[in-house]
Amino acid sequence: MRWLIVFVLASLVFSGLKGWLQKIGLGRLPGDVTLRLFGRELYLPFASSLVFSVLAMLVGLLV
Repeated sequence: MRWLIVFVLASLVFSGLKGWLQKIGLGRLPGDVTLRLFGRELYLPFASSLVFSVLAMLVGLLV
């Protein structure tokens, strides 16, 4: 259940920062999915969430 909450929060953050993240190369990774449903765009950043998760874990280990 905890991972689901983390994934939903990460999706909200990535959706809000989508334009800026694409400038630095994130958001276009092979596992990131963009769906268009009923005129709306839904962004599911599976691969970018994994990258940020690993980076957060490394920062947590160093601190």
